[in-house]
Amino acid sequence: MLRLLEREELAVGELAAALQLAQSTMSRHLKALHEVGLVSKRAEGTATLYRLKREMIHADARAAWDLLRASLQDRAEFGDDDRRLAQVLSERSGDPKGFFGRVGGEWSGLRRGLFGDRFGSEALLALIPPSWTVADLGCGSGDVSAEVAPFVKKVVAIDREPAMIEAARKRLREFANVEVRKGSLEALPAKAGEFDACVISLVLHHLRAPATALASVRKVLAKQGVVIVIDMVAHNRSEYRTTMGHEHLGFSEQSLAALASEAKLRLESYRPLRPAIDAKGPGLFVARLAK
Repeated sequence: MLRLLEREELAVGELAAALQLAQSTMSRHLKALHEVGLVSKRAEGTATLYRLKREMIHADARAAWDLLRASLQDRAEFGDDDRRLAQVLSERSGDPKGFFGRVGGEWSGLRRGLFGDRFGSEALLALIPPSWTVADLGCGSGDVSAEVAPFVKKVVAIDREPAMIEAARKRLREFANVEVRKGSLEALPAKAGEFDACVISLVLHHLRAPATALASVRKVLAKQGVVIVIDMVAHNRSEYRTTMGHEHLGFSEQSLAALASEAKLRLESYRPLRPAIDAKGPGLFVARLAK
């Protein structure tokens, strides 16, 4: 917070958006920082704006801040904060004095209060062609299938674990266009070319031979079909191998491209996802593969 407030004067919502923290949390910390004189604040319209002005804080606090800032300046995780701040400032620049320009950072929180968190991503699923048949591979309890089912002709949810099959059937019974099948990714219970798209969400890292599974997926994919892979970026949490049975510690873009090539698929895109505020695990990516 202090890093960003030293660079820019920001509203509560703007700072919350840049740091991916709840606005209530941000307000609580800003109040504490203001009470001890580390940040100043002023009102502008309906917004309260905060700023760290190094020359205005007590000499001891200034010296402590200089030491702390120097020790933290090379930390890689600040890169995401800086990129989000740049986005916040760019959204403000088109209307520097108006509601969306000056207080635009608070709009996300206001909008969530009015409409909730899900409407954007859920509505964008309408971009999927409604004639598609989609496979949810390693479906677990059916979360992906439940999201996609209202927007496509058919969803086939496949998992090898009996407990997951039972949970998926219970979860998905309200959808007439969802079929649940038992089978593994290495030997999919499906016809050649049956699926327009296959989703593999947080499954690939569990497989001993992911290229073999991807080759199996390729066989059931339509000619112009796509494979969507959601998984962990490469990480060094080796304890996951024993505590959670992970065969792979995530995948870099290069390693996933090599696996895809071995399966005679092409990696079309690989994009890290922004971390959730309360996420404790490694970062995730979404990748798109095609024949």
